[in-house]
Amino acid sequence: MTLPARKAAAPLIEMTASEIAASVASGETTCEAVARAHLDRIEEREPQVLAWQHLQPAQVIAQARRLDQSGRRGPLIGVPFGIKDIIDTSDMPTEMGSPIYAGHRPRGDAACVAFSRKAGGVLMGKTVTTEFANRHPGKTRNPHDPARTPGGSSSGSAAAVADGMVALAIGTQTTASTIRPASFCGVFGYRPTHGDLRCVGVKEAAGSLDTLGLLARSIEDIALYRDVLLGASPEPLPADARAPRIGFCRTHFWPRAEPGTQQMIEDAARKLARAGAQVKDVELPAELEGIEDAHRWISSFEFARNFTWEIENHWDKISETLRNGRLKDGLSCSFERYREARDRAERCRRLLAPVFDDHDVLLTPAAAGEAPVGLNSTGDASFCLIWTTAHVPALTLPVFKGPHGLPVGVQLIGKRNADRALFAAARWVYRALS
Repeated sequence: MTLPARKAAAPLIEMTASEIAASVASGETTCEAVARAHLDRIEEREPQVLAWQHLQPAQVIAQARRLDQSGRRGPLIGVPFGIKDIIDTSDMPTEMGSPIYAGHRPRGDAACVAFSRKAGGVLMGKTVTTEFANRHPGKTRNPHDPARTPGGSSSGSAAAVADGMVALAIGTQTTASTIRPASFCGVFGYRPTHGDLRCVGVKEAAGSLDTLGLLARSIEDIALYRDVLLGASPEPLPADARAPRIGFCRTHFWPRAEPGTQQMIEDAARKLARAGAQVKDVELPAELEGIEDAHRWISSFEFARNFTWEIENHWDKISETLRNGRLKDGLSCSFERYREARDRAERCRRLLAPVFDDHDVLLTPAAAGEAPVGLNSTGDASFCLIWTTAHVPALTLPVFKGPHGLPVGVQLIGKRNADRALFAAARWVYRALS
């Protein structure tokens, strides 16, 4: 297959998903032209980034041509998207970052894949995941510096969006698996209110915490993709959102943030106040300091039991990282300890809720700083742990550059079940900080 020249592809690979869909719908371009432009970018950059686990260009072009020939239209018409390789696809392998599932072929699409195709999206392929969406890294490099981690576990999804290979990608999050790689790679990352988006066809890590995660080039694209995955008619965000009430929430993890990150977020809080937002310091209830322990036992207990078949039949194919980490914790955890952890997590959720009586969103770090050097770790997950366990929506915005010129995101936290309000506030914040 002959791909177009890089120069011709550049405008299309820089478009947001919303812009691509509008251009295809208006006849300015075609699904096939968009697909070819992004395949060209992948061909150019994949040897350095290694974002893809499965990619068949001929299959991508065939999808795009069928859409063009059918005359179909939809909110994602012609938009190239990637899917984390723990999510089932009917026409591609789902290998889950593990040799245990090499060549595994599901029979059907996960719900999120089916919704994406129904809306006119073009599935480019499967993006690299860490082993079973856990700590053992995959092959992906940070697109800004290949010596650094892209974060995990949705490593390939974040890197592919950041590098112009796709306009949208789906990951997952059980601790920090969307927000952290979005921060490290410099894209918008969204973790929804727990339970909003269906996870049928997604390999479960810990169902009490798991959600899908969305990665995109704009807040508007995040809002659009959420509507698609809800099976709802897309609604544009309100154009006249007021200045939000922002709680600057350092949390007890603040000392783990690098000094430069602390300074950037403090400067951002002052800048947002000057722009018209109401910004106040917020201290979380003391009991939330125990949420890290609750997360550890909930996630490990559920993970170990979800992977009983793999443990019993393929223990030797599971990495030492996983065997000596989450599985060791999970296999040693009693049901009583697990139940106590669940009860503590539920208390923390109740205690957090009143914080949003006086604040629309909370401002907090997304990660300790820039992506760390090295590929044997995916970075500190602490800065997402509270919010994941609390079941509240989170969004990271690519607004900072660290001391080496690499991305550092800021994280905004919304009230549970108020995701669209989070988007509106986040757009205001992003414009003020940009």
